[in-house]
Amino acid sequence: NIPYFVSNGYIVVDPNIHYKDGEPGESAYNAVVSAAKHMSRFPWVDSTKMAIQGQSWGGYQVAYLVTRTKMFAAAWAGAPVANMTSAYGGIRWGTGMNRQFQYERTQSRIGATLWQKPDLYIRNSPLFKADKITTPLVIMHNDEDGAVPWYQGIEMFTAMRRLNKKVWMLQYNGEDHNLVQRRNRKDLSIRLGQFFDHYLKGAPAAKWITDGVPAVAKGVDFGTEIPATEKKAF
Repeated sequence: NIPYFVSNGYIVVDPNIHYKDGEPGESAYNAVVSAAKHMSRFPWVDSTKMAIQGQSWGGYQVAYLVTRTKMFAAAWAGAPVANMTSAYGGIRWGTGMNRQFQYERTQSRIGATLWQKPDLYIRNSPLFKADKITTPLVIMHNDEDGAVPWYQGIEMFTAMRRLNKKVWMLQYNGEDHNLVQRRNRKDLSIRLGQFFDHYLKGAPAAKWITDGVPAVAKGVDFGTEIPATEKKAF
């Protein structure tokens, strides 16, 4: 929701990315980090309070970037591919189409099969560098995603949990790759604002950020309220 953020004191940058075959992750790194460094030169930009957010292919790039740089104070990855080696052999649930082609030749641009260049698949998979992450990360991935398998978000989440990293998993039951239901879109916008307001502006943290929401309370306790003690402190 770019209009919301630019209306609330944020600067939003959407850099163009030139991709090199076999190096989609590093291509994103070169473009996004250089853009962020350029923006940090301006006196009206706080270089210590920058964040990144992306959905789908953008979500993958966010997940990759936080394994390569510590310059972002917070990150949000929607429906990211975390492990190209496991995603490679999957199918698109809606059509039954094999996913291998998109890693070899289209969006991911690896340029070879998994057996020809396994090193490139591993190098471009955020999962294998999760131990390098220091940036607080929210992963949004839904259980009916027909484009990027839901287990990709789960793999990244469980890896970061195992490594004691700051990570949250947000999942909307019955939703596909992109949110359709209005109530879920609204909920996502609220959480995006709360997350970035907390890490970039120092706003009080909502309950879901500090305590999470147990699975048994999902749909009953949304966790978007600000605790009274936090309100007083702010």
